[in-house]
Amino acid sequence: MPASAPIAIERVVKIYKTIPAVDGISFTLAPGSITGLLGGNGAGKTTTIAMIMGLTTPTSGRVTVLGAEMPRQRYRVLHRMNFESPYVEVPMRLTVRQNLTVFGKLYGVEDLRGRIAQLGEQLDLTELLDRPTGRLSAGQKTRVSLAKSLINSPDVLLLDEPTASLDPDTADWVRAHLERYCRDRHSTVLLASHNMTEVERLCDRVIIMKRGHIEDDDTPAKLLARYGRRTLEEVFLDVARGSGELREAAQ
Repeated sequence: MPASAPIAIERVVKIYKTIPAVDGISFTLAPGSITGLLGGNGAGKTTTIAMIMGLTTPTSGRVTVLGAEMPRQRYRVLHRMNFESPYVEVPMRLTVRQNLTVFGKLYGVEDLRGRIAQLGEQLDLTELLDRPTGRLSAGQKTRVSLAKSLINSPDVLLLDEPTASLDPDTADWVRAHLERYCRDRHSTVLLASHNMTEVERLCDRVIIMKRGHIEDDDTPAKLLARYGRRTLEEVFLDVARGSGELREAAQ
C-alpha cells in the first residue's frame, strides 16, 4: 500500500458497541481518479468517509490520506482535503461571500478575495455573493456548498450526493465542472452517490459496499459486463438484493 497514495485503506474495521459498521475493507485510490462509493443504507459508506476525514477512529486497520495516518496525523493534510454534501448546511444568515470567507480563512487560503471571485465566476455565483445564503434556492445553495468544498483547491475531495437537489441541466453543469477540476488539478475524488447515471459519467472505478464489506470493485464497464446488465443501477440492485447472476461468459 503506497504511503503517498491520496487515499489508502488497509484491513479497516469499525465496530460500534458490538455491530461492525465496516468489516475489514481495503482499497487504494490513484492520484487524479474519480471513484464511486456505492451501497444501500447501512452499507458502511458514511462510516468509511468519516474515517477518511479523520472524524472517526478505526477499531483496527489503517487509513492514510496523502501519506498521513488518520486521525492521528490529520492536521498534516486537512488543508489539502475537503468535503461537500448538500445535506450539510452553511450558516444561513451569512452572505455567500461571508461564508466563503470564513471557510477560506479556516483553510489559510492565500488571496482569498481573488479565490472567491474566481469561484463566483466558475460556479455562476457572482451575482449571489452578497445575498444571504438562507434566501437562495436549493440549487443555488448546492453550488455554494460546492464552492465551499473547492475554496482551498483540495488534492482530495470527498463528495456526498453533490447534485441531489439540482435540476438535470444544472446537475450536468456541476458534473462537467467537477470533471474539469479533477483533470486540471489532478485531484482525487471519492463520490458517494445513489445517482447511477452520475456515477457512470464521472467515475473510472466503482466500489460497492454491503453490510460493511466490499462486494465488488471495478470499472463501470467491467461491472456491467460481469453482471450482464445494461446500467449500473441494475448492477447495484443485484448486489443490494443478493440476486445477481454472473454470466459465465463474463468470467
